[in-house]
Amino acid sequence: MSKVLSGIYLVYAGIIFISLMFIALPFVLLASAILSKTTGKRIILFLLRCWAWGFSAASFFWIKTKNTHLINQDIPHIYVGNHGSYLDAIAVCIGIPQYFSPLGKVEMTKIPVFGLIYKRIVVLIDRSNKESREESVSALKTDISNGQSILIFPEGTMNKTDKPLSEFYDGAFRIAIETQTPLMPFVMINNRELLPRVTPLKARPGLLTTVFITPVDVKGLTQDDLPMLKQKVYDLMEGAILKF
Repeated sequence: MSKVLSGIYLVYAGIIFISLMFIALPFVLLASAILSKTTGKRIILFLLRCWAWGFSAASFFWIKTKNTHLINQDIPHIYVGNHGSYLDAIAVCIGIPQYFSPLGKVEMTKIPVFGLIYKRIVVLIDRSNKESREESVSALKTDISNGQSILIFPEGTMNKTDKPLSEFYDGAFRIAIETQTPLMPFVMINNRELLPRVTPLKARPGLLTTVFITPVDVKGLTQDDLPMLKQKVYDLMEGAILKF
């Protein structure tokens, strides 16, 4: 697509995104106000899944998910995936079959409308603040102990390099070992091509595919095994991106 057509398409998709957010917002605020925290977050996630499906259909950013049969939905998982586009939020809402608590940057709460919803579903983290990092880890561990899955993008932020993945942080792997919770790595294919973070005017409609790879058991591992575990998951994800 030319830059002009991509720009028009991007504006169109943005209007759809915001319009659906305005529709979802009052229901999100109501759920967070009258329901318990756990129940409220589940209802909000359901609403976000409806929002994601609506946006996907109307914007022609189609989402396909593979290998959900690999996931044992009777136990919590730590989902770890690549992060390269704003479309990733749509893909994880649609693709992850369990209820989950995502870890997200506190800066995103400043976005109008979206920020109001974001802070009611996401475990917030300010990576520059040690106390915030410790509080977010504690909140994620609590969710796991309550039988809730969590989602962490181990790259920490969107990958702006020309490599399949950027360097991983330790957090997801440290929590997995400390709580003995299996990791579920997945990759989103074509996300950076459909809506590039660095050059958004190259946006175009198309198919984004989420591929779950294989559960990674951490039973018996200690913090001494963290570098090995992190590299193992990195290699699995990089291999899947290159394959697909």
